[in-house]
Amino acid sequence: MGKVKGRMDESILVCVYYGPNGERLIRRGHKIAAIMDCPLYILTVDPLPYDEFDAEKSEYIDRWKELAEELEVEDFLIRDNEKRPSAKVIKEVAHTHNITQIILGQTAQSRWEEITKGSFMNVLLREITFVDFHVVSVDRAIKDEIDGMFEKGVRAYLVEDGNGFRVNFTLSKGVRFEGIFFKEIGTDFNNGIFKFMSNNKMCQVHITDDQVTDPSLLSCKTAR
Repeated sequence: MGKVKGRMDESILVCVYYGPNGERLIRRGHKIAAIMDCPLYILTVDPLPYDEFDAEKSEYIDRWKELAEELEVEDFLIRDNEKRPSAKVIKEVAHTHNITQIILGQTAQSRWEEITKGSFMNVLLREITFVDFHVVSVDRAIKDEIDGMFEKGVRAYLVEDGNGFRVNFTLSKGVRFEGIFFKEIGTDFNNGIFKFMSNNKMCQVHITDDQVTDPSLLSCKTAR
């Protein structure tokens, strides 16, 4: 993924969790890595297995992968189904890739929320004594703009309907795909995202008024 760097005594790790600040952190890390001409790595840690990520998380992962390719980072690391504390995982990755600088967001979601209180940062400082830390301020207002887009996911199925497919919530003989449906908040109709596994890949299609808007994506060549 990355290209040969001129300086190998420095190496940067960007730690991202789900939210709009992830891209900002990655671009900040890339800017520093470009100036230093050193390798850049991206890491995200999640206690859930990859195939249980919800629609929003999958969207972020897809975007970060695209960005990693675009910026030619050394590697994009996903540590899913991880039951250890995040600090332990970051420490392990930092050792493995000879990281000398770590970039974090000042605010984040879920269990990384404690960064704002300093406790998570203190844990990292105790665990990882051989690196420099960059803590980037994040505007929480950006996060609030996109929160609450979807309701909690429910088990659903796709059945053939003429030349297309429609979402159904009961198992029947005509079912072609089984997955999770995430309904958009504020709509009386079944509009949202259907997420399913195909060929060992996580895929998703958009649903409008019960119908799959682009059946070609059911082949899961891309997950949008």
